[in-house]
Amino acid sequence: MQARVHTPYRTQYASPIGWRAGEVVAVGARDTEWPDFAWITTADGNAGWGPADWLQPRDDGRATALRDYSARELDADAGDALHLHQELGGWWWAERGDGTRGWIPARNLEIIDETSA
Repeated sequence: MQARVHTPYRTQYASPIGWRAGEVVAVGARDTEWPDFAWITTADGNAGWGPADWLQPRDDGRATALRDYSARELDADAGDALHLHQELGGWWWAERGDGTRGWIPARNLEIIDETSA
């Protein structure tokens, strides 16, 4: 699926969190703006927003990661064309023509209808 950026977006976190399937992380409160995400702290102490549904809760306030995740965001300017890979809670894992990948809010994108082109 293809999209064009209509509103520029800049990365919000200099050190995005990430984890591998099987890792145990601490889970905090859900985000009020993006409710599919919770505040996560990884074993190395890095903290940020991550998809709550990609975690299996434990009885101790922590969770086991069900799959790999990276919170890396994608800087994009108005007019940029992107290839969309996966939607998650109002965000798209997207790729620029140079191969750079990351998350960008769906609200910043216009989906290109490839069937009418």
